[in-house]
Amino acid sequence: MVEVTVDSIRVSLMSTHRVVILKDVDSERYLPIWIGPCEADAITVELQEVEVARPLTHDVLKNVIVALGGKVLRVEISDLRNEIFFANLIVEVRGKVIEIDSRSSDALALAVRAKVPILVNDDVMSRAAIVPESEVESAEEEELAPDVSDTDDQLSAFSNFVDSLDFKDLDSDKKKDDDEDE
Repeated sequence: MVEVTVDSIRVSLMSTHRVVILKDVDSERYLPIWIGPCEADAITVELQEVEVARPLTHDVLKNVIVALGGKVLRVEISDLRNEIFFANLIVEVRGKVIEIDSRSSDALALAVRAKVPILVNDDVMSRAAIVPESEVESAEEEELAPDVSDTDDQLSAFSNFVDSLDFKDLDSDKKKDDDEDE
């Protein structure tokens, strides 16, 4: 399992959905997960420590678990099938550890409230995580950077070619064409 943190929540310009971006704590890999606007708002409210007048749904869930003598240990993003992420709430109740199936968005909203680790299955992370383009581009530049001297030679040859052109002839040809058109 790979531990991640909630890096950010982004708004899709194409739909009402949001994307929660999870960041690998040990590397520059990011896992984007599409979630609904309500769950995105629930995560954002908690991360920004916004005071709300009444408990939100995920606050109620956390309160019920605690009231029944339980404790949220962690949440796990356990699988990815047909572009849908699957998650489990790992809860301890009276010494017994229970796995509860959950939508990933609800699991994340509960994790930020309970302040517990978020873990992602290694296979899910390797299949769906992304590395920012700037790092990819810099790695590609290191591997594929053209030899500067070759580029200078090519530019020099092009410059010599342009210098050898006789632009005066172009003007006289244009005047001939204009005279013929009249």
